[in-house]
Amino acid sequence: MKKRILRWLPAVIMMILIFIASAMPGNELPKFGTVDLIVKKGGHMIGYALLAIACFLAAYGDTKNVTRSAVLSLCLAIIYAASDEYHQSFTPGRSASVIDVGIDAAGAIIGVGITAFIIKLRSRDLKQPI
Repeated sequence: MKKRILRWLPAVIMMILIFIASAMPGNELPKFGTVDLIVKKGGHMIGYALLAIACFLAAYGDTKNVTRSAVLSLCLAIIYAASDEYHQSFTPGRSASVIDVGIDAAGAIIGVGITAFIIKLRSRDLKQPI
């Protein structure tokens, strides 16, 4: 049981960090000039890729099933993205955006896709005789 809790800790930490970032009022967010939009949307993708990877690895540790872990982690990341946008709508200077949920989902898909691919490659390599 203790191992299971520790496996999920990185995902919980990512959720807390995302929640804190969403609670920052719009006028306190860092500005990056002309690349502001790219940086912010890239941050969305990276944050949700990391969240989905953390969820995937925790779920995979529980099930050892790549498909089940991928589906679960994507569902968790996308539901969290939607709830985070809703939370953000109550923050001064911020608003909720369906487009941001899509960008978050894309980041989650990329993160899970890369992680699942690596796990599949590693398991295939371990099965081959030396």
